[in-house]
Amino acid sequence: MKVFINGGGAGKQTVRALRRLNEVIDHDLPCLYIPLAMEEDKYDDCYKWISGELANVDIPSIEMVRSAEELSCKRLSEYSFIFIGGGNTFRLLHEIRRAGMFEPIHEYLKNGGVAFGGSAGAIIFGEDLESCKLDDDNKVGLTETEGFDVLHGISFLCHFTNRSEEHDRRSEEYLLKISGHRKVIALPEEDTLFLNEDKLEEITERPYYVFENGKRETRGMNI
Repeated sequence: MKVFINGGGAGKQTVRALRRLNEVIDHDLPCLYIPLAMEEDKYDDCYKWISGELANVDIPSIEMVRSAEELSCKRLSEYSFIFIGGGNTFRLLHEIRRAGMFEPIHEYLKNGGVAFGGSAGAIIFGEDLESCKLDDDNKVGLTETEGFDVLHGISFLCHFTNRSEEHDRRSEEYLLKISGHRKVIALPEEDTLFLNEDKLEEITERPYYVFENGKRETRGMNI
């Protein structure tokens, strides 16, 4: 299992993380891009964005799905890695489940697959989506909010400390409140955690934060 959990950055914010991605992938296979956290009318812009974002990643092509139906037809073993983008996290997990691809993605990762998730695409690799309820509306009415839980009991929040002070203050209050029963890592856009089999690598430009048992702990940047 090789999973990159990015705080929602782009461009210069992800250069180091994407360089590390390029070191661990099969360069002969394409990337499968899953933008299903976004509304369908934004997919063309999503493809332009991912083409620029992965310009320096050595792959032959990028294949983008535009629906749960398209995703359901994909054989993950035919791809170098899957890239799961941002948007509404509840919508994303709903579409993955609707495609019947939650378990196939889980198995793909367990069997050595590579995934890069940013923002919503990162949060779904946590234990549960409760961590992002303050940020994302559950308009799809998702009831099964459990994620892939790749770090075994840790949930994620992205864009932390990249928003307004008021937004971050409310997020911190919320995370402290739920930390009594749920451990959460809150990442800024510049930071990526790379789960490389049983080792967690920090690719950080700024501190990130761990909320647990009503407390906040600062991590990263040799702190």
